[in-house]
Amino acid sequence: MSTRYRCAACGNLTRFDVTRQRRTRAFHHYTVGGELRVEDEVVLDEVVEDVSCRWCGTGSSVEALDQGTVDAGPRTEAS
Repeated sequence: MSTRYRCAACGNLTRFDVTRQRRTRAFHHYTVGGELRVEDEVVLDEVVEDVSCRWCGTGSSVEALDQGTVDAGPRTEAS
């Protein structure tokens, strides 16, 4: 499951630059011809270092959404 984000500055819900650091374990399978195929990759640890909005460029206004907020869709107030 991946995290969804929202930019509170511009309202973006779809485009973000995410910098993350991963530690993985994987099976490296080299063919007889020397080509590498990475199989059975397992993420052992992952840290999100930075998230910035692709539309307005800010990182300070980006917030992680919980799954309930994403499923409910955008909230509007009745006039």
